[in-house]
Amino acid sequence: MDLTQEEWISKQNEIQDYIILDVRTPGEHNEERIPNSKLLDISSPHEFIDSIGSMDKNKTYFIYCRSGNRSSRACDVMSSMGFNKAYNLIGGIIEWKGVTV
Repeated sequence: MDLTQEEWISKQNEIQDYIILDVRTPGEHNEERIPNSKLLDISSPHEFIDSIGSMDKNKTYFIYCRSGNRSSRACDVMSSMGFNKAYNLIGGIIEWKGVTV
């Protein structure tokens, strides 16, 4: 599900136990990232699928990338694998107005 930044943050405030996934490359993640995000590079498909397969399908995941395209794909993949609470950040980190590391 695609969420605006305001919806993304609001949803995080409603939920206590969630995970933020950054699906960009390690280089992009090292340059700038949303605090407390976990790197899971979608451009390495085998590792990405393996990592997703070992994650808890009952948890809530907030996913972002540079512009929202890769994270949208990640949400689609996760949904096809049985994840019902995967939220894509529309506009990605390019349009992020929050604090970054």
